[in-house]
Amino acid sequence: PPSCPPCAAMRVPVGPLSLLLALSLLSPWGSAGGSCPPRCVCASNLLSCSQANLSTVPAPLPRFTAVLDLSHNNVTRLRADWAPARLPHLHALLLSHNGLAFVSTEAFTHVPRLRHLDLSSNRLRTLDENLFSDLGELEVLLLYNNEITTVDRTAFENLGRLRKLYLGQNRIARFPLELLREGTRLPQLALLDLSANRLRAVPAGELQALPAWLRDRLYLHNNPLACDCLLFQLLDRGRRRHLSAVEDFQDELRCFLPGASALTKILDLAGKQPLNCSKAREAVLEAHLGDTVTLGCDSRWQGVRSRHWVTPGGERVLGDGGNGSVVLLANGSLQLRALRPEDGGTYSCWVAGPLLNETLYVELLVHNFTLHGPHDTLNTAYTTLVGCILSVVLVLIYLYLTPCRCCCCRGAEKPPAPRDDSINSSVLSATPNHAGGTREPCGSHVASSAGTGQNGRFKGGGSPPLPARQGPKAQRKVSDPDSVSSVFSDTPIVV
Repeated sequence: PPSCPPCAAMRVPVGPLSLLLALSLLSPWGSAGGSCPPRCVCASNLLSCSQANLSTVPAPLPRFTAVLDLSHNNVTRLRADWAPARLPHLHALLLSHNGLAFVSTEAFTHVPRLRHLDLSSNRLRTLDENLFSDLGELEVLLLYNNEITTVDRTAFENLGRLRKLYLGQNRIARFPLELLREGTRLPQLALLDLSANRLRAVPAGELQALPAWLRDRLYLHNNPLACDCLLFQLLDRGRRRHLSAVEDFQDELRCFLPGASALTKILDLAGKQPLNCSKAREAVLEAHLGDTVTLGCDSRWQGVRSRHWVTPGGERVLGDGGNGSVVLLANGSLQLRALRPEDGGTYSCWVAGPLLNETLYVELLVHNFTLHGPHDTLNTAYTTLVGCILSVVLVLIYLYLTPCRCCCCRGAEKPPAPRDDSINSSVLSATPNHAGGTREPCGSHVASSAGTGQNGRFKGGGSPPLPARQGPKAQRKVSDPDSVSSVFSDTPIVV
């Protein structure tokens, strides 16, 4: 009772002792699961060994450790046995400011649930093959302020949940940006910091094809990039879209002009010699009559709650419209089928983001001819030219290579030539002989039973008889009016 002083004096120490006993039973560090390592501070499932002048990871580590802070120590090598037992609850590992120069490819085998890994401000030089492939649940990876020069494209394999990757302030001359293409390797990556490295060129065309929510967090400032109009147009679009990676670092986005020693602001290249870059129009799409096009709603927000399109005529598109000619796709894009001239104009995409709303504009230019029109014209001209050439060839063949099918249609003065000379006469002779200036029909020659050739010789079979001669000229061949010597002459030559 309150009137009993001895009882009150005895109750004073009982409360604190009971409280300490209860905390020791509830705390994991006081149970059989493990004890707090020396020179570390433990609070619930948090283990902080920062600035403890450690050269190795303290052992043993309790299995229920969720956050392990080893920053600002002297742990220069992270071997595969730094965690000999599996740590299924560890989701954050902090190893910054350790002078860390080596990380084993098997260093993360026993920490598969890791979501946050800080390796910044160390002396790492390479990211080897499959270095982080065991961290399938990793979301944030900090590697800035190291000495990294080489990045293997497989170093980030199996990181399907990685959202933020910090690689700034290193010595990277080439980063495999193909990892971002189509989102197959790093599908959920929303931030990539490559600032303050040694990049000299980036694929501007491929970067422009990335979604805007990724370009909004793609940091390329403080790199010795080569000035290029495609790079300027990429960043100029980002400035007009108010992308933070461009808008917040306009002065640090610089490049080298050909032959210049000083850096130039990339966003100042518009109309500046020697490149004389022109500003690119934002979201302009060209198409032809009858085509099918898809207008993308390139919003910089992830987790969009809702979106809708407004046509140039002011009509709101929520689903199928126009007999299926206008279709709202599942990813928010607008598909137009069988384009007509009246489909051209400026389309608006209204996006309700998680923080703010955004309106995007896409200008569609519909050319008033089909895409195959010029090709058809070319094919017609080509066909006409080939037809003319073939006609000329056929005429030449008819004039010079067609043999005379009517051997009797000749003049009376020029009987057919000997067969051994018929080739020369049929090829080279183009002017027929005439009798009395008029051509007689073939029937008049066929009806005559006998004809008299030159010098009164009879030609029954088309070749004259060979007279008997004496002397050295006995073997001399008899000349014929249709021989080569008389091809172009109508005057008979007598031998």
